[in-house]
Amino acid sequence: MQIKHYYIILSIACFGIIFASCDDNAYTIPDGAKELTNDCLKRSLGPNMVGGSIDFAYAMALPFNTGNLVSAKVEASIAGASGTYLENHSYHTGSGGENVGIEIGSPSVTDGIATEVVFTRDTCASTLRYYYIVPEEARGKQVSFKFSASDSNGKQVSYDMGPYNISEMDMKLDMALTNNSYFSISDMAVYNATQAAENPDKIDLVYLFRTMRGVTFRHAFVSPTAENADYLPNLTLPAGVGNSTKFMKVYASADQQLARNEFGVFVDDLDLREINLSNAPDYGINIAQNAGAWLETADGKYRAYIYVNKASETVGGMTISIKRLKIK
Repeated sequence: MQIKHYYIILSIACFGIIFASCDDNAYTIPDGAKELTNDCLKRSLGPNMVGGSIDFAYAMALPFNTGNLVSAKVEASIAGASGTYLENHSYHTGSGGENVGIEIGSPSVTDGIATEVVFTRDTCASTLRYYYIVPEEARGKQVSFKFSASDSNGKQVSYDMGPYNISEMDMKLDMALTNNSYFSISDMAVYNATQAAENPDKIDLVYLFRTMRGVTFRHAFVSPTAENADYLPNLTLPAGVGNSTKFMKVYASADQQLARNEFGVFVDDLDLREINLSNAPDYGINIAQNAGAWLETADGKYRAYIYVNKASETVGGMTISIKRLKIK
């Protein structure tokens, strides 16, 4: 039986060889690179926000025993903000799937639009990560990048990335609200009663937590108007506070940049420009963790999306993150 199986396998192998030899377009293994080459990948996702990071992985290599890498450089069309740098560690994936970094050069030096790493370790292949911190100057514009590398043979290569649109939105993460605190969309800030009295025109919503018999109220945002007095029991509003803010509560809605534990879903400039809040109420009650809401200020100047990062079902206090766009 084993001999029979052997001849069957041998016959199949021979047939394959004969078939391949008759094919004029038989596959051949391509030659490897004979000189310095490079490639680049954008690692970050979603809208590119001022103050946020645009991340890349830049790979460069030349054949073994033909020379060494000397330097790697990135030039941005608009100089990055403080914190922009090119890693001086080359990364590869370990046996357990973890990122393993090996120091290959001196820390990067940034001069204007250029950020450069000089290699101090003999190596013919490396992948460096580049982190570009988006500056205020780039808001609403486009930014491009030129990656380049040089080797000990005097060869140079380059790789262009972009252009990438920079969002006009602002973003702020992890703002903590306590019971009866005041929230300003224009300032993206949380105020107490004293601070609200000093900035009455900027107060858009009151955050409160209530447990009420017969009503599921819990966490709520309420516009501080006279019409909403029933939603604000036993609360004396500071003088001058009275904006009516559009508030459309949504569930099963998230943003990766705000939530950081969701993937592939983003709120961008177009979403905030096109959302229709004309029929939205000026309050929202029973707001739960991982929910969100679309907002518009009373004067129509700002629209925003907030995501609820933390909210207990039994205790007051909430943590939210926000994206905000100036509409007019």
